[in-house]
Amino acid sequence: MVASRAARKRPSMFEVAKLAGVSHQTVSRVINDSPDVSDATRARVQAAIKKLGYRPSNSARALASRRSRTIGLIAGGLRFFGPISAIASIESMVRDHGLFLSVMMVHEALYTQQDFDDLTDTFNEQNVDAFIFLTPTDVMFEAACRAKVSQPRVLLTSTHGSMSIREGEALMDAEDRRRTAIVGVDQWGAMAEVMRLVVAYGHRSAIFFAGPREWRDAATRFAAWDQLAAEHAVHSQTVRCGTWDSSEAYAKMNHVLDTIGKTGAPLPTVVVASNDNQAVGVARSLHEHGLRIPQDVSLVGFDDIPAMDNMYPPLTTVRPDFEALGAAAMRETLRLLGEGSEQIYPDTRHGVGLIPAQVIRRSSLGPAARV
Repeated sequence: MVASRAARKRPSMFEVAKLAGVSHQTVSRVINDSPDVSDATRARVQAAIKKLGYRPSNSARALASRRSRTIGLIAGGLRFFGPISAIASIESMVRDHGLFLSVMMVHEALYTQQDFDDLTDTFNEQNVDAFIFLTPTDVMFEAACRAKVSQPRVLLTSTHGSMSIREGEALMDAEDRRRTAIVGVDQWGAMAEVMRLVVAYGHRSAIFFAGPREWRDAATRFAAWDQLAAEHAVHSQTVRCGTWDSSEAYAKMNHVLDTIGKTGAPLPTVVVASNDNQAVGVARSLHEHGLRIPQDVSLVGFDDIPAMDNMYPPLTTVRPDFEALGAAAMRETLRLLGEGSEQIYPDTRHGVGLIPAQVIRRSSLGPAARV
């Protein structure tokens, strides 16, 4: 039994050093990619590592590099498809770089500055090397900007909200701003493509379902749609929702249709929803009122969550590249840690590096119904 345990004993750095004929400090330098090692010595140490099956411990690497090799992530919006997808991408890239991710998930709306500061203090006790803040709401964005942390920080957020990006950056001092990067999805560009299609199909009257005011995604999508509707002479009625839930959109669409029925007002030819959940509720209401999609009313969503291609009819929607968003956040983190180069984005607005979003055309959007 003793022999068996000994056989399974993890090899040490000193054993690697002995086999390679070098000091354990040299082994440490090879493990941490120090340039102060000759190619021949590096190859000899790597061969010894492979032969012994040596795996460096995180604590040993941290001592040698003075880093914990850990990234701290504070994230809101965990009940929703987009944030979860971005976090999965971040976690995958963290592993690919031999790092560790420590995650704390919070309620994106019911949050205070003190709550946020308590979390960053907890991360500081872990000696994290950098922070990633996924901040879908105004309150989280402001808290992330105000956070008193000395490490690099990367914010994932939208370009618009009750606090602008410039106002958020003004909450940091000059040194903090140099250690900060902000990335997001090009939601304005996506809404411009939606408007282009809507107008191309002949729609001139619309209903826009706006999302909850405190969400920066909702603010950006509404601001884009509102400006674009004015530019393209599309008469648009806004329905405000306090949640992203399909049940609220269903109830509000029922009210709109009942009012149209009572007053004899013309029926808008297209409904554009701020997310796919809202579009599902709108679709149910239209079906229950005997209205066909898209023959009577076209419908567009946002997010392309799973199963939207199997709605009846399949939903035209916007597909943000959440995987690319998470990867961009990690590349920015590595750059701020001195381990990567400057990123080039297809577009940058308001100080936010933007990841494209693609409009997925399906049969829920068609030509405007003839009056």
